[in-house]
Amino acid sequence: VQLQASGGGLVQVGGALRLSCAASGRTYPYYSIAWFRQAPGKEREFVAANSWDSVATYADSVKGRFTISRDNAKSTVYLQMTSLKPEDTAVYYCAADLGRSRGDRLTWRRTYEYWGQGTLVTVSS
Repeated sequence: VQLQASGGGLVQVGGALRLSCAASGRTYPYYSIAWFRQAPGKEREFVAANSWDSVATYADSVKGRFTISRDNAKSTVYLQMTSLKPEDTAVYYCAADLGRSRGDRLTWRRTYEYWGQGTLVTVSS
């Protein structure tokens, strides 16, 4: 499975961006996609996931501001980010799990076997 993340950029506080994660290669009908992010000097952290059965899960820090969705026809998952804050600045990575994981497992880095290359989001004040 290959993942291609795109859509990052520079945005002002309160602005919006939409990230895309396009999957290709050996994709099954049912797979989960998550977004993680890593700020300079910090651990990579969970942001949001869209599970193989289309359940959305969010980190508390982004609830109400970010929305994850998927277009199965395009094998693409989107992360719509609104009301962006300086603390959202990070490299955002998408990741795929083919194991039909559920619940808290979807928030664990080790759940995901495949990772994209990352896209940088910078929120300026």
